[in-house]
Amino acid sequence: MSENNNEQGAHSLGPKLVEAGGFNQLYREGMALVEEVAAYLDGEGRAESKALGRDAALLYANQSMQLTTRLMQLASWLLLRRAVKEGEISMDDARNEDRRVELNAMALDEDHLDVALLPERMRDMISRANALHKRILALDAMEREEATMPVDNPVVNQLARLKDAFQR
Repeated sequence: MSENNNEQGAHSLGPKLVEAGGFNQLYREGMALVEEVAAYLDGEGRAESKALGRDAALLYANQSMQLTTRLMQLASWLLLRRAVKEGEISMDDARNEDRRVELNAMALDEDHLDVALLPERMRDMISRANALHKRILALDAMEREEATMPVDNPVVNQLARLKDAFQR
């Protein structure tokens, strides 16, 4: 990912950690999950949903829509960060596009649902999507926090020194 300096000149460690390989793994996992869910919902999941009772079928339909929406938002965020990493757009451009990606609007709480009614594979994919979502939220929060750190902050100075060390 390209260097993340805001107009105040703050240095960011988050993008450097992403460059160290963590992003590539996150990107691969996220895109693989998108493909897996799409294939499941189009094939095996469709057959499994037909065997469900009325309440479970309604829950399945609702959760499949939410899961698809959540994964499309996560994929959008990942694609934006990959474009920054590959120098296709700036981090500022990615942040402007982020306004359309509603990471925080996606529910993470499965406790209020009777997910036990859902097929096991669907429950697993919901759980994995939630875990991916949490990881992306953490990385996104790190980026946003670092973008607003003032230059004269001692923490920023230490992060800049770490960043320089990583570049060697």
